[in-house]
Amino acid sequence: MKKLLLSSLALGCGVAAFGQSAIDAFRFAAPDMKGTARFMSMGGAFGALGGDLTTLSQNPAGIGVYRSHELGFTLNLDCQQSTSDAQGFKTTDNQTKFLLNNIGGVATLKLNSSTFPNFNFGFTYNKAASFNRRYRGTIHQLSNSMSNYIAGVSNGEKLTLGVVQAVDGYDPYNPNDGGFVSPWISILGFDSYLVSPIGNPDQPRWTGLWGNGTSGLGNFSVEERGHVDEYNIAFGGNIANVVYWGMDFGIIDLNYSQTAIWGESLNGAYVDDNNGGLTQTKADWRMKNLYSASGSGFNYKLGIIVKPIQELRIGFAFHTPTWYNINESYAARVNYNYNGLPHIDGTFADTNDGFPGSNSYDFRTPWKLMASIAGVIGNNFILSADYEWTAYDKMKFSYADGGYGYYEYDDPWYYAPTRSAGPVDDPYYLTNKDVSDYYQTTHTFRLGAEYRVTPQFSVRAGYSFVSSPVKSDVKDNKKNIYTSGTNPSYSFDNTTNYVTCGLGYRVKKFYVDLAYVYKHVSSEYHAFTPDTENPSIPSPQAKLSLNNSQIVLSAGFRF
Repeated sequence: MKKLLLSSLALGCGVAAFGQSAIDAFRFAAPDMKGTARFMSMGGAFGALGGDLTTLSQNPAGIGVYRSHELGFTLNLDCQQSTSDAQGFKTTDNQTKFLLNNIGGVATLKLNSSTFPNFNFGFTYNKAASFNRRYRGTIHQLSNSMSNYIAGVSNGEKLTLGVVQAVDGYDPYNPNDGGFVSPWISILGFDSYLVSPIGNPDQPRWTGLWGNGTSGLGNFSVEERGHVDEYNIAFGGNIANVVYWGMDFGIIDLNYSQTAIWGESLNGAYVDDNNGGLTQTKADWRMKNLYSASGSGFNYKLGIIVKPIQELRIGFAFHTPTWYNINESYAARVNYNYNGLPHIDGTFADTNDGFPGSNSYDFRTPWKLMASIAGVIGNNFILSADYEWTAYDKMKFSYADGGYGYYEYDDPWYYAPTRSAGPVDDPYYLTNKDVSDYYQTTHTFRLGAEYRVTPQFSVRAGYSFVSSPVKSDVKDNKKNIYTSGTNPSYSFDNTTNYVTCGLGYRVKKFYVDLAYVYKHVSSEYHAFTPDTENPSIPSPQAKLSLNNSQIVLSAGFRF
């Protein structure tokens, strides 16, 4: 008899047809270091310095430091390498992208006052984050199957045959009673023979492909694309050349897409024999999930820089969350081959008969606080440091315009609830609880230095460290992880490190800056959540090493 794993995973927890997850929350709010070459070459430690186009989106008080007009732009050659390590087998993937990091300008209005020497305003486009990355790998010796995860979800929902197949006109994607909506991953698993019912059809026990004597391998491939672009409108000024202040209004554009593939090649898989039992056979199947999200938002930043003496500058900045409205869509397909079993029709199954699922919601990113200090020694040397506090556990989902999530079937829109527990008037209660359960406050430290070799030529270096946003019990596989759509795979980032260096050249009114930025972040890939009730049966996992090298070029002039 087939051995069922992970059957306790979803007991008592409804799963949304489609819905948001805490994984989505961090993805859209995750930090990155993008900006001008001078800013990046000094590790982003510019909170107490100012006078750079990137500071409009970091510490807007930096606009008050300007004494003249400026126009500039920044180009970025982004080279990425990812390596997955699964059971000692390593797979490497590479990609290169060309990006526009920054373009903008600052104008200075001189007030002919010793108390208020100038008032400045500016506009910049800044790439706040790039989502572009891809990785893949193979897990050669599976100890479990994603199909058993799907069976566990189905058992937890107590799904009957009447729920997962069309019986007497009942359509699980378009329920005519306006009530219970079954998980799409259960329906997709049933339609592609990944899960099979055993026993009483009114109260079946669902089983996956993996059982006693099953063996095989799994492979995964993930490609992410997109960006967070920020359009900054800032103004600020100077009080007696001692206090510099500024505020910034940010308009944010978000665009993200992901293609995630998980496949298995199994020997001795347990498949429905069409006679109320199971037969063992070879099984090859692959699930492809497509996800995209786009949205817009706004935020506000306020900053101050104090220069009590010429050699010392102290900065503070406050960032509100970004308030987003996001639209997303999902689709998934399973291609399968069960060694030519004659009773199995077709070779693939789609979610929602091939129609994309859609959803709309509001999302709030974390609050941020920043403190900075910089020392200026003579006219030749600058040393600066930043600390940034970001409360990722305070991210929050809410429904858009007072409505609930919906999914699209053919043409009409039908409302679909998220996981059922929690206050009836808050469909995102459990998702927001997941955010606070999975994530924590991060601490970012940035150091930068610049040495002016000649009046025209400078050398720079920097370092930045971002602590892990993920709580330790999550990284230790002690919590069930809920994802959105029909894609149960996910990855969690550990600490992030940047090492930077660069050169600068000034001639009359023109400047050219060059930077090299190396970024390293390690992650863990999970094909699906581990069974916290039975840690001896892990989910398929791989260690990811993501290395990013950027060559950044800025040019501009001041007048």
